[in-house]
Amino acid sequence: MVSVVIFAGGVGSRFQSADIPKQFVEVEGKPIIIHTLEKFCRHPMVDRISIACLESWIDVLKEQLEKYGITKVSAIVPGGANGHESIHNGLMALAADYEKEDIVLICDGVRPMISEQLITDCIVETRQNGTAVPVTQSIDSVLESFDGSNCRQNYLRKNMFITQAPQGYYMDKILKAHEEAEKRGITNPISSAELLIELGETIHIFIGERQNIKVTTPEDLYTLRAGYYYEHYRKFAKEELKYGLEK
Repeated sequence: MVSVVIFAGGVGSRFQSADIPKQFVEVEGKPIIIHTLEKFCRHPMVDRISIACLESWIDVLKEQLEKYGITKVSAIVPGGANGHESIHNGLMALAADYEKEDIVLICDGVRPMISEQLITDCIVETRQNGTAVPVTQSIDSVLESFDGSNCRQNYLRKNMFITQAPQGYYMDKILKAHEEAEKRGITNPISSAELLIELGETIHIFIGERQNIKVTTPEDLYTLRAGYYYEHYRKFAKEELKYGLEK
């Protein structure tokens, strides 16, 4: 079985929207989280989805799921105080019913550009390696600063990678990692990959997709909308070429 945990429990403080969490902002006439969920819902290898949602927006989410025909959702639970807690809540909703070899994909609710191929790759890589984290190689130089003003350390760009989602794990492995994190007082790792690394594990990475952006800031929203507009343009251009109407 392949399960998916979608965590969308945040208010989007970096998004600077006081009225609506970023995952519910509409793009192309649908909330961003619906775009994300559609990709997993339509994937033939995905069996069920657990969603950790901002508690005050759960009723809104349920209405949106019905409106857009999102199936495969087996559980909706309140999100936590941070991403790690939200993931934990989503996992716990699946923990009572799984086999040791089952896989879970963990993804933020604000990755609407994720492709079917990337989801497939993540499942396949997880089955082969036990963990699977999509990454892109850094195209920028990376400097380290502890005060945001001064720097005395740089890193080789060729060794720097940016993590993406979904991240794939065997269900048994990630549940044990969360149990161990609780014992050690690890409360806020940035991602599940960081959690496993902090616990001394080695994770498997594979090349993801640069267009698989996470909508975190208003600038990301501009990029996302530009992507959709470009797709409209390409479809229009193909139609023009088909009928010989180009100038």
